[in-house]
Amino acid sequence: MSPRVRLVRRVVATALAAAAIAACVFVPRLASSQATPQKPSPAQGELARLASGAEYKGFRVGVEAIEIETGRVLAAGGEHQPLNPASNAKLVTAIAALAILKPEHTFETGLYGPSTKGSVLSGPLVLKGYGDPSLTVGHLYEMALELKRDGIKRVEGGIVVDQRFHDDRFVPPAFEQQPNEWMPFRAPVAAISLDENVVVATIRPGGGDRALVSFWPPGFVEVEGSVKLSDGGGANVQMQLGPSPNDPSRMRAVVSGSIPSDVRGVTYYRRVEDPRLLAGYAMKAVLADVGIEVKGEVRSGTANAHMLLARHKSAPLAALLLPVGKKSDNFYAEMILKTLGGEKKGRPAAMADGAEIATRFLERIGAIDAGVVVKNGSGLFDANRATAHELATLLRWAYREPSIQGEVLTHLSIGGVDGTLHGRFRSEHARRAVRAKTGTLDDAVALSGYVLAPPGRSPVAFSVLINDCKGKVAQARGFADKLVAKIVHEVWSGS
Repeated sequence: MSPRVRLVRRVVATALAAAAIAACVFVPRLASSQATPQKPSPAQGELARLASGAEYKGFRVGVEAIEIETGRVLAAGGEHQPLNPASNAKLVTAIAALAILKPEHTFETGLYGPSTKGSVLSGPLVLKGYGDPSLTVGHLYEMALELKRDGIKRVEGGIVVDQRFHDDRFVPPAFEQQPNEWMPFRAPVAAISLDENVVVATIRPGGGDRALVSFWPPGFVEVEGSVKLSDGGGANVQMQLGPSPNDPSRMRAVVSGSIPSDVRGVTYYRRVEDPRLLAGYAMKAVLADVGIEVKGEVRSGTANAHMLLARHKSAPLAALLLPVGKKSDNFYAEMILKTLGGEKKGRPAAMADGAEIATRFLERIGAIDAGVVVKNGSGLFDANRATAHELATLLRWAYREPSIQGEVLTHLSIGGVDGTLHGRFRSEHARRAVRAKTGTLDDAVALSGYVLAPPGRSPVAFSVLINDCKGKVAQARGFADKLVAKIVHEVWSGS
């Protein structure tokens, strides 16, 4: 047999083998696609009835539930209606960030300065950051101790806080709708943010008839007034926060009232109005605490300081998303969306750029819908619009994307176990099978996520969005839970 004939036979044999493999792989799928559609189960009929929202007149409802493996729609009603998604907007933020920045992305904060002369840093110490939402006073101590180990005992020229990675709009879109709200959930954002830009006031009994009043992070809040100690009753403390008249870059707290003398203390949490120098004042206080003197003021800006003296790297993005999914942390969500803009469109980071990138991501994966609006990263207030079809499609895509599937599932609350779902979905099959993001505003309730499936069945991606439920939030939440429970029954029945 000639070499040419042998070659031809090998080519033919290879082609026949490939054809046989292809037949084994694809013929069953073809047969399956031509199978007679199954008759809807009773649970599917109930799902269709619930998805229509007919029994909840007055609510605007959007529902979609999709089998992840097949794409079959189990239930849909009002699925293309743009609604306020409340904190379900965080799903867009989290999944876009994981897909674009990648789960291993970290955020860096550093201390920079000129070359040292013995124990003296001859120029200003520059604190520069890149949008770490998790930076704490503890991390400042780590960097301060690194300076001390290098022999630095004095800093001349003060501390410069370089916030250039973000633009100067530190109030996220729609947050201006409640300008007088001082609770932490409305905290602003900045490239270098500390302890989520929240100050903690601790008031506890001290010497004499007055309480001791202190604030954390240290160095940023001036205290005026006093709090008395009383013989009984509850705490009755008044606190007014605003810019310091002596230094508008700091805050002043005017306190009055009383606390019982037999309590260990009371604690109040309040957002910072202007966060740009919070970390700088705290850094100065921390350096003093470890024995490093700082001569000069704390100020914003830049300085000729290129030598990295100490730095802190955050945990990976995948870990930082746990508070977003499980605790619905607004601050983390806003910081991450803004950083997405800075990393991928250009610096300084702007919230509008992050929103644009997230919207383009939805378009790219086929999860966009008419009327979808991304403005902020948290879903707080009246800013964003989403549809149930958009969110269910996004979740299905994320589950089928191996590079982020595990991280997306991990960051969601687990039904009956943790996060905002720890008290919901405690039945036998729903517990741990429901992985979802909740959302609640005065006039909106949302629940979107997954129902995991037993072997041999497809998990389901679902989204339930409800608006116009002011005064009936509990009823709306009950409706969402009832619908998801029906999905669980459909997925797990007969298992």
